[in-house]
Amino acid sequence: MKLYRLLTGQDDAAFCHRVTTALNKGWSLNGSPSLTFNTQTGQVMCAQAIVKEVEGKDYHPDMKLSEQ
Repeated sequence: MKLYRLLTGQDDAAFCHRVTTALNKGWSLNGSPSLTFNTQTGQVMCAQAIVKEVEGKDYHPDMKLSEQ
């Protein structure tokens, strides 16, 4: 099965660590990151799509994608 996640958050070290953790768990980047500026908080927000191929399992909407 092929899995998809969209990681989002403030563009900071914590976000980079979340992406790095996912990469080290077998996820791959899917496309370029997106950035936007939140005028209310003054923060740059980031989004990065990631995908992962998992053999021998069937997808179910109740599964926790981050645990795959």
